[in-house]
Amino acid sequence: MQCSSFKNQERPWYRFWPSHVPKSIRYPMVPAWWMLERNLESFAEKDAILFLDYENMDELHRLTYRELFDRALAFSAGLRDLGLKKGDRVAAVLPNSPAYIISYYGVLMAGGTIVPNNAMARCDELHKTFKNSKVKAAIASERSFEEVKKASTGLDLKIIVAPLRGGGKVGSDHGVLFEDIIYKYQGQNIPPPDIDPSEDVAVILYTGGTTGDPKGAMLTHRNIVVNTIQFATWYAFEPCEERCVCVIPMSHSGGMTGVMNVPLYSGATLIVMERANPAVIGKVVERYKATRLFGVHTLFAALLNDKDACSCNYSSLKACRTGAAPLPVQIKKAFDALAGKEVLVEAYGLTETSPLAVANPIDRPKPGSIGIPLPDTDVRIIDIQTGHDVSIGEEGELLIKGPQVMKGYLDNPEATAEAIQGGWFRTGDVVRMDDEGYLYVVDRLKDFINASGFKVWPREVEEVLYKYPGVKLCAVIGVPDAYRGENVKAFVVPTDEAKGTLSGDDIIKYCKRHLSAYKVPKIIEFREQLPLSPAGKILRRVLRDEERSKT
Repeated sequence: MQCSSFKNQERPWYRFWPSHVPKSIRYPMVPAWWMLERNLESFAEKDAILFLDYENMDELHRLTYRELFDRALAFSAGLRDLGLKKGDRVAAVLPNSPAYIISYYGVLMAGGTIVPNNAMARCDELHKTFKNSKVKAAIASERSFEEVKKASTGLDLKIIVAPLRGGGKVGSDHGVLFEDIIYKYQGQNIPPPDIDPSEDVAVILYTGGTTGDPKGAMLTHRNIVVNTIQFATWYAFEPCEERCVCVIPMSHSGGMTGVMNVPLYSGATLIVMERANPAVIGKVVERYKATRLFGVHTLFAALLNDKDACSCNYSSLKACRTGAAPLPVQIKKAFDALAGKEVLVEAYGLTETSPLAVANPIDRPKPGSIGIPLPDTDVRIIDIQTGHDVSIGEEGELLIKGPQVMKGYLDNPEATAEAIQGGWFRTGDVVRMDDEGYLYVVDRLKDFINASGFKVWPREVEEVLYKYPGVKLCAVIGVPDAYRGENVKAFVVPTDEAKGTLSGDDIIKYCKRHLSAYKVPKIIEFREQLPLSPAGKILRRVLRDEERSKT
């Protein structure tokens, strides 16, 4: 199956195309800050950001679209006065907050490139990205300042300290104060520099990729604008009518687009919290009649496992995307039941695709499927050994082509050439396509388990485990075995009600009834929690590293 040679009518997913979505979209050739600026004519006085305390829902700060744009513009002027030139890179080490959003757009308006970092990153991690991206400045919170300062050792960069809770001055005698910059330049009309949207890099996001140290994915202004419009169109965002709960990190690709750029482009009100607190999230959805709640499956699992969250009213929610990791069918069914309607739909993307590339139609989702390609996006599935296109129903590596695919990896032409071949981005994910064009992730190419010569995909085993009563979260990896090569091992986090009552032997017996013998876990380990990325994705590689350290 080589979708690049399909005529439009032959693409199987076109037979089930959403009626409200054009198959191709005309995207404006504009810089990424246009997505914020476009709202000033109609929605200038509408609340853009409502910043809440994640522990008690206290309101910390409000900003209208006019106030947000003016602050970003003032910050951009201050950056240029500090010496930032077009193309220079600025790191952000901030949690979800008005300061993060102002920083993101302010750097772009200054002609710079924003380099987002996990707000909880330690100095060694930060030093790697600072050095690799050659940042000229870093924006830190009061909490991250010391790590940022240590990370900047030996590097010539300025540190800007931003407040998180409301706009008061930071009590720090270090660095340049964020609010001082904005105050100094507020109201000054300093035009942004000229931007070539197709060539100029707006964002560098670091990704682990398939191997080795993190690589900086370069996303152009056009990548960002295109994917925002694709995303907003697909999920039918209504201009000025959406209220979006923003808890997954905006420093992650999914959070950048799904919980920041798409709502801002749509004139929504962003209900922003620094971090996810299940009991509070449910109450926020209910109090503000939120229409969108985007996240990963671990967020929705946490809501389902919290008594307070389960007692809240989710009926205001429209289609809610989950991505970054496969959505277990049981979690989808349970959350849809909690909302009283089908709201949770799975999608797929990568940092290198800005990120969204494939999504379920909101009026025809299929449980277990990541959906169909977005407008202007093509896919191929190739055999892992031969590289030839496979047939419908067969497994192979997913390749993606579209205007949202990154420019390349920063200063890494070898990795770029390996990842993008003939315009096709190699995802490293194994998928299959059904006869209606819906895609199903089998697993990461690197995650397969070789048990006595048989290939075991962890996701298939995990889907069975999620059906077992009392399993809250699980992860499956291969562990070395002298005879079989690898054994299947499952890590299981019980629900609160099931703690101390689950039996590994009983779970193995259950798996034997639902899986071929070679796929059944040989080892069950119960855990209080599993290692998660900042976006909430379960990190199998950390579990594998832990196992290797035991040998």
